[in-house]
This record gives sequence, C-alpha cells and structure tokens, in this order.
Amino acid sequence: MKNKEIRELGTKELEERIDAEVARLHQMKLNHAITPLENPSQIKLLRRDIARLRTELHQRELN
Repeated sequence: MKNKEIRELGTKELEERIDAEVARLHQMKLNHAITPLENPSQIKLLRRDIARLRTELHQRELN
C-alpha cells in the first residue's frame, strides 16, 4: 500500500484497515508456523504496511 493511498483514507477507514491488517498478520504468522509460506517476506511487508497506517493515524491525531 502506497502512502498516497493511505492519505486518501478517512480516519474511520484507517482504524478499520489497521484492525483488519493486524488480524491478517496474526493469521499469516499462525499459518507460517504450521506450514511455511511460499514467500515469508510477505510477513515483513505486512508489518511495514501496518506501521505506515499507524504512522498516518498518529499524524492525524497530532494535527
């Protein structure tokens, strides 16, 4: 997800997206523990997307 796409989301959508992505990350980690993923770097990319979302949310709270 690009930063431009993140900025276009509303605050409510941003919070919902964070919750959904965190749930997806937990599920992905669980699946990877049971049977290894074909591309384990997806976990790292998802963590970075979550960080981008949280950073944008934090910036909005400060303004």
